[in-house]
This record gives sequence, structure tokens and C-alpha cells, in this order.
Amino acid sequence: MNDYLSNVRARLAGFFDLSSFLIPQADAETAIREGVSFRGTNILILIVAIFIASLGLNVNSTAVIIGAMLISPLMGPIIGIGLAVGIHDFDLMKRSFRNLMMATLFSVATSCLFFLISPVNAQHSELLARTSPTIYDVFIGFFGGAAGIIAIGSRVKGNVIPGVAIATALMPPLCTVGYGLATWQPSYFFGALFLFFINSVFIACATTVGVRLMHYKIKDFSNPARARRVRNTVYTIAILTMIPACYLTFRMYRQSKFEVNCQRFVAQQCDFGDGTQLLHYTADFDGGKSPSLTISLVGRPIPRDSLLLALTDLLPEYHIGGTRLRIIQGDESVGSAGYATQLSSEMLRDMYQVTQDRINRQTEIIDSLRAASAATARLDTISATLVPELRVIFPDVERIAITRAISADVDSRTLDSLDIALVTYRRPIPEATRSRLLQYLRARLSSPSLRLVPDPNP
Repeated sequence: MNDYLSNVRARLAGFFDLSSFLIPQADAETAIREGVSFRGTNILILIVAIFIASLGLNVNSTAVIIGAMLISPLMGPIIGIGLAVGIHDFDLMKRSFRNLMMATLFSVATSCLFFLISPVNAQHSELLARTSPTIYDVFIGFFGGAAGIIAIGSRVKGNVIPGVAIATALMPPLCTVGYGLATWQPSYFFGALFLFFINSVFIACATTVGVRLMHYKIKDFSNPARARRVRNTVYTIAILTMIPACYLTFRMYRQSKFEVNCQRFVAQQCDFGDGTQLLHYTADFDGGKSPSLTISLVGRPIPRDSLLLALTDLLPEYHIGGTRLRIIQGDESVGSAGYATQLSSEMLRDMYQVTQDRINRQTEIIDSLRAASAATARLDTISATLVPELRVIFPDVERIAITRAISADVDSRTLDSLDIALVTYRRPIPEATRSRLLQYLRARLSSPSLRLVPDPNP
């Protein structure tokens, strides 16, 4: 059994053995050191990539932003910092850090200049997505950096480096920092800057871990205390960076859970029948300080106090207890108390749709009533219409009345409509003449079920 487990472990270890796939340390270091430099074409390519990414954010084009990520050289100094920490090359660390600062300043200045002169400054979704970093961005940066250092140290590059550039998204946050600076919006500035800082720190951390696992030789053995201080500083920065990200993730989770619970509450408890319909609802978490749920109704008004009391008691069952509940009904004006904002365009469209459906239903009812009224009016006048024909065809008929009645079956209690012809004769007529009169009336009135009844009081 032990031999079997040993063989399994050996086979698994063979899958992860990188010794035959790695290039020499000197070749990998040369590639990384070349990417650290920011002079000549590198700085021009960076400025061009910043302009492209800013345009992509400006027009909300994901494809353009991805293109800017692919041509951006920002990964070089970040991986250089990670390598320097891993092999104790403090000169490389200083040069990488200095170049990263210069690249960051150039990027922010370029994007700020672009958004200052750009005629379009709308807040698109690609901008908004880069102002609230979470713990997931920490993982993206770390695993992206891990894939990057493995690809750099490997003989087979494949499409890893372009994929890492897209996944870690270093360029768009810097453009968003410039946007926040140009439009003087601190939330954009600090949120995007923190996201860039997260990506940079954890790409560097992953690179450090990678070079240690690949057993790269340490350059400086003379000052182990200094190396230890540097490593402790890096680990401290990484931990301090994770704390706000964890907090933002927790807040995002609470908000998402609150919105889902509100949706479930509205779906299950806000069905008031045909007379009153739900028009719109808005769930505002407000960071957990004062969450609120606003429900807009249209149709038959419901007593506000009773409805508010009944629904508020149900909130704890959906784990949204303490939420401030507001109910807006269709008979309230826009400026009334409790109606803090104008109806949104979505609400107006919903109101129009509800009103249009109601008009269509009422039109169908009116059409059916008109048809029934026309049928009744036809029966009221049909007798006078038949008189000239009866005088010629059936001269023994003295008086006729056509009416419609509802018959009920005594056993089954089913109801059915029935056309009746009440006839008075001048003299007794034979059965054959009565049968021909019945056939004539059924054909003339298009009523196969018409009954012929003699007047009992002629």
C-alpha cells in the first residue's frame, strides 16, 4: 500500500515538475530587466496605450480597452520588483520602483490631459467598474502575476503574457485615476488608484513567490538583515492592502444579499390582485446605515397605515428587518410627502403599459356589450321586419313576437340561451303549416334552436 501511494505521489509530482521546461535564470532575468526600463520607445508606447485606453473608457468600448492592455508595457517594472525581492537584488528593486513611479505619473498625467480636453465626460460602466476594488481583485492580481512569472521563466510562452495583461487590467485603473483628477471626483481617483495599487502589489508578490519556488539564486548574501526587512515590508504592505479589499468585499456581499432579499420580499408579498398592481420598487442599502425599500403601486388605493404595518411586520422573515419601508400609491402627487424624487423614465413606461393594458381590457368589454346590445335591438325590431313577409306567406298569422330567454336544465342546472317565437293565429292551423312556419323562422333568423310557442291568450 505504501509503495502504491509513493508511486501515485511520484506521478503527481512529475506533472508539476518544471525543471525540464524552465529557461536558465540568467535568460529570465535578462527578459525581466529589459522590461523594467522606461526610455525611448517604451515610454512612447505607454503614452499611446494610455490614450487608447482613455478613448475606450470615454466611448465605453471593451474591445478598445483590451487593445490598450495588450500594448501597455506596465507589467515590466512590477515583475522587476517581485524578482528583486525574491533574489535580493536591491539595485534592481530601486530601478524598478523608480520606473514604476515614473510610468504611473506619465499615465495619470496623460489620461488627465485627455479627459480635460475630451468633449465627452459621461460616467460609463467601464469607468464605474474600476472604482470599487474587492478581494477578488487581490486574487486576480496574484494569480495573474503567478501566470506571468511562470510564462517568463518557461521555454513555452504561448498566449500567457497577453492574457495576464488583460486579466490584471493595469491600464484602465490609471486612466480612471486621470478621469477622477480631471473631473475632480475623489471617489473615482482614490478607488481606481487603490485598484492599481492592489494589482501591482500582488503581481509583485506572486513574482516573488514564483522565483523562490523556481529556486532562483540569491544575488546579495552580504546583508541578510536588510533582505529580511525588505521581505517583512513587502508582506506587511500586502496584508495592509488586503484589509480594505476584504472590507469592500464584505460590504458588496451585504448589499447583494440585501437586494436579493428585497426582490424576494416584493415578489412574494406585493401581489394585491387585479385592483392594485406593483409598478416599481427601489432597494437602497446605503452602506447598511439606513437601508430603505420604496414600493410604488398603481390602481385601487389601499389604506397606507394598514398596509405599511402589515408589510413591516414581514420584513424580518426575509432578513431585512430594520429596513425603512416607503409605499407610494398612484393617487399621490409627485410633490407629496414621502415622494422624494420624480418618477423615473422606467416607472413612467411601466405606468403607460399598465394603463394601456387596462384600456385594452375595457375596450374588449365595451365591444362585447355593444354586440349584446345590437343583438337585443335586432330582436326588438325583427318582428316588424317579418310582418310583410308573413302576411303573404302565412296569412293565418295574426301576431308574432320574437324574444331571447335563458333556459335552465332542472337536473344538471346548466344554463343556455334560447330564441322563442310567440305566435297568435286568426284561426286554428294544421300541424304541417305550423312546421313550415317553424322552418321558415329558423332559416330567416339564422337560429336553428328557435322554438315556436302559440300565444296562450289570443
